[in-house]
Amino acid sequence: MPIIDTGTARLHCRWDGPEQGPVVVLSNSLGAALDMWLPQVGPFGEHFRVLRYDTRGHGLSSVPGGPYTVEQLATDVLDLLDAHGIERAHFCGLSMGGTVGMWLGAHAPERIDRLVLSNTAPYFGPPEGMNARIESVRQQGIAGIVDGVIERWFTAAFRATEPDTVRRIRAMLLATSPEGYVACCAALRDLDERGSLARIRAPTLVLTGSDDPSSPPGAALALAAAVPGARCIELPAAHLSNLGAAAAFNASVLGFLA
Repeated sequence: MPIIDTGTARLHCRWDGPEQGPVVVLSNSLGAALDMWLPQVGPFGEHFRVLRYDTRGHGLSSVPGGPYTVEQLATDVLDLLDAHGIERAHFCGLSMGGTVGMWLGAHAPERIDRLVLSNTAPYFGPPEGMNARIESVRQQGIAGIVDGVIERWFTAAFRATEPDTVRRIRAMLLATSPEGYVACCAALRDLDERGSLARIRAPTLVLTGSDDPSSPPGAALALAAAVPGARCIELPAAHLSNLGAAAAFNASVLGFLA
């Protein structure tokens, strides 16, 4: 259970796969933790050295006082890479993790080989929506939003056929620090990377879910069009496409990274 102290946060991380393999970093969504990537660990670990970590405010990482910014979250990744002596890595982020990937691709291009942006956006709209979510969590805790989040994360069909996965992810969400969740909500509320997408030079794959209400296919196509040379793949899933369409997700990402 490695804990890396960056000076501004204590970050929980985990390594899988061959020690000499090329490194791929997996970055979690808002309200999740590094175990959201369990369906990826085995397939990715056959070819890559996989670095998973809990975003600050999530999982077993520390919860520094907020609000946070996406720049802070991305700097945490650079600190993790530096702590392990890694100059460059592939990066795969979903939702909030994808915003971290955008920032790294645009502002630290020398550190990123290939970039996967899954179920994400460079801008999440006017602040009122995220402010309402922040207020709900402050008033009711994570339990007050958990049902709505699960409905966005998984299709009704997936919830019916994969109840064990849904229960596991629901428990992960409920275990998230409300303070950390709110601080990361603020980072997404204040995010606007639309003007920097053209600066991304890493080969980029954009993934979306056909039933994703948070980052729908049209938004994903617009994101891919704004990143030079990027391509977009639509998967039969809702927001957590790495779980909702794990086999297709793995095949798409591994094919791209290879």
